[in-house]
Amino acid sequence: MARTQKTCAICESGVRVVDFKDQRLLARFLTERGKILPSRLSGTCSRHQRQLSRAIKRSRQLALLPYIKGFAG
Repeated sequence: MARTQKTCAICESGVRVVDFKDQRLLARFLTERGKILPSRLSGTCSRHQRQLSRAIKRSRQLALLPYIKGFAG
């Protein structure tokens, strides 16, 4: 049962460096609760996964992205 290899969406789009100000790109790699998707689910390569996590954390600190979505408590 060999799985097909997922291709990195960031590599395919031709983006060299992930920018922390691009919320549309970063929101694609967050769950509905605001957690960062792992690379095995999103299909990103390890280089871009590291850039994604760094960019998401920076944009959270600048209040561009929420830390938690849908918090009811």
